[in-house]
Amino acid sequence: MTNTLDDKAIVKDYFNATGFDRWRRIYGDGEVNKVQKDIRIGHQQTIDTVIGWLESDDNLPNLSICDAGCGVGSLSIPLAQAGATIFASDISEKMVTEAKERAAKELADTSKLTFAVQDLEALTGQYHTVICLDVLIHYPTEEALGMIKHLGSLAQSRLILSFAPKTCLLTILKKIGQFFPGPSKTTRAYQHKEKTIVAALNENGFKIERTSMTSTRFYFSRILEAVRSE
Repeated sequence: MTNTLDDKAIVKDYFNATGFDRWRRIYGDGEVNKVQKDIRIGHQQTIDTVIGWLESDDNLPNLSICDAGCGVGSLSIPLAQAGATIFASDISEKMVTEAKERAAKELADTSKLTFAVQDLEALTGQYHTVICLDVLIHYPTEEALGMIKHLGSLAQSRLILSFAPKTCLLTILKKIGQFFPGPSKTTRAYQHKEKTIVAALNENGFKIERTSMTSTRFYFSRILEAVRSE
């Protein structure tokens, strides 16, 4: 429990301080350095993959979606624009404030989009789909598995996750300081074995439906869509 609180405090403090300005630039369209631009491209590819999956099902206006760890609204805003009902949360108050401002500028109607400042474990309610992108990298595997269990309890039909996969190559890159190098270094970056994440999903009543991998020079994200198996 102590480690969980420590990791949460580190993430919260980071994204309400220096991390907020850094990641707001990365998620925006302004000038960034080469590493940050590469991460921007990779993150957007992950967002585009998930939006593509949901749009291909052709039922977005009928869905309630929880965007857990919404950041500045990169996923929530286009999904709301496509007609889904969105509850979006983030542990960082600054991130949520930025997301609200972006939504107000980009959406003619924000009535189907609700933002809240909450950590993952405080989320409640029931949603057709729960999505958690680029969040598990901030937590060690044991804590990440607890979060998956909780998020799964909120998902009536589907849970979509992304995480940094633990492979020999990425482990080497991380050890030599290239995973988040120099001034682009963020909070502690944790990798997770895919088989461990899949096993956790199975244990909580989900089976894998679709998968994808985003890989750029400095950004690596494995995306899993899991649906209720019963």
